[in-house]
Amino acid sequence: MIIAELVNLLYNMVDRIYIGHLAENGSVALTGLGLCFPVISLISAFAKLFGPNGGAPLCAMERGKGDYKEASLVMGNSFTLSVGTGLILMFIVLVFNRPILYAFGASDITYPYARDYLMIYSLGTVPVLVTLSMNAFINSQGFAMIGMVTVLIGAGINIVLDPILIFTCSLGVKGAAIATVFSQTVSCIFAVWFLCGKNVQLKLNFRDMKLGATRCKRIIALGTSGFTMGATNSVVQLVCNKCAFIWGGDLYVGVMTILNSVREVYNTVMNGIGSGASPVMSFNYGAKNGERTIKASNFTLVCTFTYSMVVWLIIIIFPHAMAMLFTHDEAMIEASVSALRIYFFGFFFMAFQTAGQQTFVALGKAKQAVFFSLFRKVIIVVPLTIVLPFFFGINGVVIAEPISNVIGGLAAYLSMRHMVMPELRAMDEERQKAT
Repeated sequence: MIIAELVNLLYNMVDRIYIGHLAENGSVALTGLGLCFPVISLISAFAKLFGPNGGAPLCAMERGKGDYKEASLVMGNSFTLSVGTGLILMFIVLVFNRPILYAFGASDITYPYARDYLMIYSLGTVPVLVTLSMNAFINSQGFAMIGMVTVLIGAGINIVLDPILIFTCSLGVKGAAIATVFSQTVSCIFAVWFLCGKNVQLKLNFRDMKLGATRCKRIIALGTSGFTMGATNSVVQLVCNKCAFIWGGDLYVGVMTILNSVREVYNTVMNGIGSGASPVMSFNYGAKNGERTIKASNFTLVCTFTYSMVVWLIIIIFPHAMAMLFTHDEAMIEASVSALRIYFFGFFFMAFQTAGQQTFVALGKAKQAVFFSLFRKVIIVVPLTIVLPFFFGINGVVIAEPISNVIGGLAAYLSMRHMVMPELRAMDEERQKAT
């Protein structure tokens, strides 16, 4: 699951690395590409709504109860929702890309680069949503290796095509977008083909794709937490880009692009651990096995905490190397080094957010999961990003993130322990009495 998450990240990460090292206007092109991140985050958030955080955990809980028919219907409905939403999002981006990008911090200099990438990327919205959402159903049935292969195929194609289209064919930003769309389409075809094959217990078929109102409501209600996290990431990126532009100009919008890129790399591993634990927690919760559910939640915290401590040390020691991955512009590298050390201070508190949030999602506690998604990003980060620059200048935009990690992470985890653990222990007591 971790490898699959990392490989999936390569789609956009490789684009940024190549674009940032263009001989001419590499820094400006990277900044333009960074302006597309909030839109891409929002598109990915819809995939979480129907797949990893919505349909897939619900499907696993139904399997744990032994209701395989309902589990199959959940998967079919999730597929239909992904396709329909992808078509709507594609239309919106194609028609309204200019006001969207300027709202996200574009200038007359960076807009052409952002537009060229986003217009082409939007054509692949349906494959992106289907791949991300359906891959969650591959993983939830125990085929984690196939889930990894699904994204590995696309990422491998993207890595090969990027330099050919960007440099050899001189397509620049457009070439990066074309490579991404093509590779995502191949991944989509593979995922659907596997789910229609004979190796899976739950097959994707047309009769299960007819939408049911109650079923869709359950999928969306459970997936809202993951969607909210993705959507609020988009909102935070929007606010950060605007504030960075106001207080530091296009250079610091580029710096925010680097910060977000590095954060995505390291967050991906924690997301992979959480994604691996989610089906285990969902299945055992559905089977009324509280002890195993608790063990999976605790294991998630231990793994993510250990990992995030290592990440924090790496960034403190090697910030220069991190920045150089994305640009050769000395001014941008210098600004990024200082920003990285501030932005990632106390990064290990994100382990508490991941463990608490993922447990809520896996157990179907949609309201709690949504609240803590909003609490860290919207209630803490957004106001601080706007207010702190008046006291700390451009550094205030960066300081907001570590503050939210501490407060939001502890709030999510401690609340989860207080609300969920008594229920799971009571579940075990009832099971022991019954046996």
